[in-house]
Amino acid sequence: MINVKLGELMNIKTGKLDVNAENPNGRYPFFTCSKNHTYIDDYAFDGESILVAGNGDLNVKYYNGKFNAYQRTYVIQPKDNLFGKYLYYFLDNYIYKLREQAIGGVIKYIKLGNLTDAEIPLPPLAEQKAIVAKLDKAQEILRYNEEIIAKYDALTQSLFLEMFGDPVKNEKGWEKVKLGDLGDFKNGLNYTKSENGITLKVLGVGDFKNYWKIDNLENLSFVEMNIMPNKDFALQNEDLIFVRSNGNKDLVGRCLVIYPKEETISYSGFCIRFRKNTSRLNVIYLVQLLQRTEFKKHIFKNGRGANIQNINQELLNNVEIQLPTIQLQNQFAERVAAIEVQKQLAQESLAKSQELFQSLLKESFKN
Repeated sequence: MINVKLGELMNIKTGKLDVNAENPNGRYPFFTCSKNHTYIDDYAFDGESILVAGNGDLNVKYYNGKFNAYQRTYVIQPKDNLFGKYLYYFLDNYIYKLREQAIGGVIKYIKLGNLTDAEIPLPPLAEQKAIVAKLDKAQEILRYNEEIIAKYDALTQSLFLEMFGDPVKNEKGWEKVKLGDLGDFKNGLNYTKSENGITLKVLGVGDFKNYWKIDNLENLSFVEMNIMPNKDFALQNEDLIFVRSNGNKDLVGRCLVIYPKEETISYSGFCIRFRKNTSRLNVIYLVQLLQRTEFKKHIFKNGRGANIQNINQELLNNVEIQLPTIQLQNQFAERVAAIEVQKQLAQESLAKSQELFQSLLKESFKN
């Protein structure tokens, strides 16, 4: 099979608009360098296209229809001898090389030549379509498993509303209590890359992802420190960790509950730890309450900072939450645990489908 430079097989342009041109209520998709698109009032492109983020979070998207694009987004439209979805899957597999080739300081970027000089295996169109059909099927299985997991998450949220009502409106008239009266807070560790001598696992903002709970510590990063930190910085089962500060304001205030069991782990200075000091509170109830988007907006709407948004212990101390009876909280936690058992099975299926998809992707485009 021959390899051909992409520049010979496609037409490529960039968008012309600033990211602020978006209108969330617009008619057409507006593609930026983010993984998810927003909307805009006017379109500049039409037809089958592959969109490659030119800087920041390098990623690849496929779209067929009318749309518009940010000025650092590459818009690729294949010529007749290249099947559009085949090109999309090739670039999805090739993205790691683009990340390796990216240049720049804080925000990495790629150049036009990184795309036009890339070489793609070019079988006949019929074979390209057969490869796409195989990958489409594998991706369909992957998305099915993702949807099942999302449904389990939605079930937990629905159960919360059924048992406790809207936490902002407090329709059921639950007692209101400040978080500071239910536990204590402590900021995380500050350390530098130059330290060495002691190795310790540390929970950082990057470990939060979409989790509300961490009980498997295998993927937490090790850091080196000059000395072992004070035991007050060691996490305990049922500790809640909040994101205190981050350049992405959407991450600030995110929280999860952690179960280190017998392992010694700590947490970074960009986080705040909450440890309950009362038997009136079940942390599963609390973390699910704080996961709710409308409640998070309600309590963190006054987050401070310019480039780096932040919260602090004073703000968290004064957050008022609804406190149902501990019996009802415990009943909720038991039901959530049952949902999580089923969700774990779905996550295992998702991991297998992701492994299958990546294997097929690499096999399809190996040299």
